[in-house]
Order: sequence, then structure tokens, then C-alpha cells
Amino acid sequence: MKPPPGVNSTDFSAALREFEAAVGKDWVFTSDEDVELYRDAYSQMWGEPEDRYASAAVAPSTVEQVQAVVRVANRYRVPLYAISTGRNLGYGGAAPAMSGSVVLDLKRMNRILEVSERHAYALVEPGVSYFDLYQYISERGLKVWMDCPDPGWGSLVGNSLDRGGGVTTAAYRNHFEAHCGMEVVLANGDLLRTGMGALPGARTWQQFKTGFGPWVDGIFSQSNFGVVTKMGFWLMPEPEAYLNGFVHVYRYEDLIPLVDIVTHLENCQIATGMPYFGSPIYSGLRAPDQVAARPSQELLELLATPGGPSRQALEAYAQKAGQGLWGAMLQFYGPTKVIQAQWEYSKERLAAIAGARFIEGEYYRMPLTPAQLEKVSRNAFGVPSLTIFSLIARSATNPPINGFSPIIPRTGEAIFEAQKVFGEVARDYGLPVNPLVVPFTYWQRSLVYLFLFPVTHDIESNRRNREAFRKLIKVSAEHGWGEYRTPVIYQDDVMDVYSFNNHALRRFHETLKDAVDPNGILSPGRYGIWPKHLRKS
Repeated sequence: MKPPPGVNSTDFSAALREFEAAVGKDWVFTSDEDVELYRDAYSQMWGEPEDRYASAAVAPSTVEQVQAVVRVANRYRVPLYAISTGRNLGYGGAAPAMSGSVVLDLKRMNRILEVSERHAYALVEPGVSYFDLYQYISERGLKVWMDCPDPGWGSLVGNSLDRGGGVTTAAYRNHFEAHCGMEVVLANGDLLRTGMGALPGARTWQQFKTGFGPWVDGIFSQSNFGVVTKMGFWLMPEPEAYLNGFVHVYRYEDLIPLVDIVTHLENCQIATGMPYFGSPIYSGLRAPDQVAARPSQELLELLATPGGPSRQALEAYAQKAGQGLWGAMLQFYGPTKVIQAQWEYSKERLAAIAGARFIEGEYYRMPLTPAQLEKVSRNAFGVPSLTIFSLIARSATNPPINGFSPIIPRTGEAIFEAQKVFGEVARDYGLPVNPLVVPFTYWQRSLVYLFLFPVTHDIESNRRNREAFRKLIKVSAEHGWGEYRTPVIYQDDVMDVYSFNNHALRRFHETLKDAVDPNGILSPGRYGIWPKHLRKS
């Protein structure tokens, strides 16, 4: 067992004994077998000296135990790396930003403290997963939904703090914006409640976000300024019904008005669910009885054209295939009469694109029957799943991935530019290029372009992919696009390009870090925020 950087063996042993006294001997993990579980299973540094590892882990079950662990760590200057459940695979998992840190594992803090159907909110601890909350809601027959990310086994608190997203309406699918109130253990062991929670006996902690004075919740997301031990979330009242519909357009340039009109419809709260853009000739966006088969061999050969296919060739293929070159799926939640009218109005607006074709989609009244639930995309109905792992599992056919996730403007012009810019980098590094891939609309007024890097246990392949990843970070920044979230090993690289006014943002982060965590014990290096004694190294 190797002690953390800067901590001698004597002090580390003493700290571990005091951790055991605080949480129980069974919940301090020091064996190689146990600590191995805190590695990043999707690491692009697998088998290399620079891969991230923990020196030990400690798993408290109460707020008081978290406070005790933090105070011990402060005395011995032991770095802690807090995780909720550590299941954000593709973005670092449970591995610490600084090797040798002790993982502060909060999975045992798994109580659902309150769910209000009347006010549509929940208050939970970090170890509560989306599956846990869904089961709680279902068993009690509550008429509320939660918005789920792709893998339902993760933590509501952890996903929110890492600024993850889901797929229902704009008010709920940005998970950090949907939170309301948190409880935080600070680096000195003090306990803070934000928003209305700062008022003893507050009756609106999960109903009014900001409380009184500066709203500080944001500094605890993607940061290392405290350990969040409770968090409130606004839930979506169960709608009366759900409807979706599809639009196909056939000219290459039609993507520009398509994105503009759909975005306007969502911003006006006419199309209330998350819209999807894509290419029907490649990836679906068709009604359920017209599910796309695999892309044809002819299309695959066209996409493999050196330098990429021409716009005219893509248009010709779409006309021949009888499918749109571009398409969108619009989703609607609410009373039946309302959502039907919203879809009709949406078609009127989208008909301004010459040749636009509309396809009626699914309609369901709530609650779904078990048979209906088997047919639908569950996340769109507040039901967590693990379907995503059919695409990014750990197998020869579905390798794990790391995601490069820049935010770009929500315009067709920006999509074309990003396809060109990222395609050139990908070709230089021998990575797959697909001009029909379209970014996602998790955030209401922007797009997130997901460029997926395969992860292997081949060191040379991983090194080349890391080189490409870092190239994309720089090229993206040169075009005014920055990542919103990234795996642990790239967090310094991404923070480095947010450099306005000689890195004023990072310098402000460091000022806060020095003030709230002068010993630098909480998650050093997370999101590029390092304590003073580690900045130069």
C-alpha cells in the first residue's frame, strides 16, 4: 500500500486508523484487490504509469462520518477524492484526478429522504441511483417522473454535479439546473446548506432555489470546494399523454432551416420534449413501423469516398432511397388536445422547407402498460435503463469509449463547420469519419458534439487516441467551441483553453480553493483546480 503524494507512511497509517474509528474497520479499503475496483475501467492510459489509481478508499454512511473523515484528512494532509457511486464511465469513473488520493466513496449514503408528489420534488443522498428513486416512486404510485441519463445505475447527485443531462423536457433534462438546494461538508468539516436550507426549519428548501444573498450552488458542481451530502431535485409531473412526430428533408442545405425552426419551436415551449436531429438514410428517425435497417452497402461505400462524399451525391442517394437526407423527431408531453395541436402547428412551421415530409409517430396515454413500456425508449418516460451498454460495453464488438464533448451553436451552419473541422482531425489520425453524424440537443439553446474514442488495452493505440483527443481540444477552442465535460485525464487540457484574460477563470477558481480548502485535501486536480502546493508540479 503506497501512501498518497506528500504523505509519509507513519501519518498515512495513523489516518487510516482514525478513518476506521470514524466509519468502521469494514468500510476502509486498503487491499490491492479492493483498491483495484476504483480504477477507471474505461481509461485511455490502461497499463501505463500515468494511469490514475487510489491508495485506499473510505465509505462513510452518514453526514457525521463524512465530517469526521474530512477532519482526519485535514490533520494529516491526506488528499480525498469524493465520488457518489463512481459510475460515470467514459468520463473517469471512480478514479481520482491525482493518483494516490484516498477515494471518499459515498455509495452507502443511499437514503431517499423525501419525495413530494404535491410539489414534485425529491431530496436524496449521493448513493441514491436513478433505479432506486424510480423504484421508490413506482412502489408508492406517485405521479411524478425523474429525468434519467443514459445509464440508470448512476447517482442523481453525482450526475447533476458533473452536469449530466437527460432526454425529457428542457426544464428537467439539464440535471444541475433541475436541482434545488444542497447540503455540503466543507474542507474543514463544517456543514453548509444552500438556498432556503440556510434558514433553520425552512419549509421551502426544495421549492425555491436561491434563498437570500449570493447563490453559491454552482461552485460545488464540477469542482472540489466541498462534499455534497444531500441534494434536492425538481421532478416532472406525470403528463396526461405523449406524442412524437418526424420530419424529413432532402437537400443538404435544408439542415439549416430545419435546425432553426425546431429550435424556435422548443424555445417557445411548443415542442416540449428533447428534439433529435439525424440522417434518416443512416440512423433512423423514422416511425416505429419503419425502423431503419443497417445502412446499405451502397451508402457505406459512398461514405468511404476519399475526402468524403459530395453534397450532390448524398442528395442523390437520399432521393433514390426515398428517405430524408436530414430529419428531426419532435416530442410532446401534456394533455392530448394540447400536444396534438402543438404537433399540427409544428408541421405548419416546418412546411416552409420545400419538400418536407411528415411521418406520424407514437401516441400514448399515461401511465404506460407493461407491454407499452417494452416498446418505447424508456428514458423518454422517466424510466431508467442500461440500454446504452448495448452500444458501449466492454467487449470486442462494443469497445468502451471516452467522449470528446464540445458545445457548439445550435445552427445548421455550425454543424457543417464542426463536421468539416473534426473530420479533418479524425482523418489525420485514422479515426472514423461520418458526415451524417449530427450533434445532440441535451441543452436547450446549444448542441453537444459527441466524438467517441474507442478505448483498448493496447498502449500505442491509446497513446495515439490521446494525441488526437488533445488535438481536438485545441482545434475546437480555436473555433470558439469548448468542452462542457471531459474524462479526468483531460481536465487540465480543457481548463487550459478557457484562457480569457490570462486564465482569469482558473485564477478565480484557485482563489476560491485557497480560501475554502487551504490544505488542498478535497479532490485535488478535479476539473483542473489544484491546491497551491501542487500547482507547479
